[in-house]
Amino acid sequence: MLFKKVILVFCIAIFSANVLAQQDSIPKPVKVEDLKIDGNIKTTQGIYDPLAPSKAAFYSAIFPGMGQIYNKKYWKAPIVWGALAIPVYYYQINNSDYKRYRTAYRLRKAGLEDEFTVDGVSSVSITTLETAQEQLRENRDMSLLSGIIIYVLQIVEASVNAHLLQFNTDDNLSVKPTFIADPILFEAPKVGLTFKYTF
Repeated sequence: MLFKKVILVFCIAIFSANVLAQQDSIPKPVKVEDLKIDGNIKTTQGIYDPLAPSKAAFYSAIFPGMGQIYNKKYWKAPIVWGALAIPVYYYQINNSDYKRYRTAYRLRKAGLEDEFTVDGVSSVSITTLETAQEQLRENRDMSLLSGIIIYVLQIVEASVNAHLLQFNTDDNLSVKPTFIADPILFEAPKVGLTFKYTF
């Protein structure tokens, strides 16, 4: 359960950091008309490259974090590596413990001594060994699934970020956290998001 909470908090932190960093990383547009040069559209930020998102996704698929480096978001690469290291670490621990309990369970079923038996007295019952195996196998599989999800998410993030870097944005579109007072219940203020979009 703690592992799931850690992953959830980590994903929220990455999303929040990405939203906050977008305003600083995208330059302010200059009001000029787009020009067409050699079949590519020249925007106020440079030449539009339709292959940039696919390159970022490809680099992230080959080596996690490389798509973020391609997008020049260098600070995201260590976050990706750390996010992938957590499920790999827990997978190895859970797999190792699962094998230990599985071996002890098989030895106990065969009537032999296992690592939990000292001087013919067992400190762990066979039911406990069986339950521990099931729990450790479930934890191991959850770690593997979490790693796969994080791997796919970092590919998607690199591709989406490459798309967003090529769009002109300004302050007409913004997302800001706000406190909303409830006039009916007079409770503590609630936290919400304000979307500002002007034409």
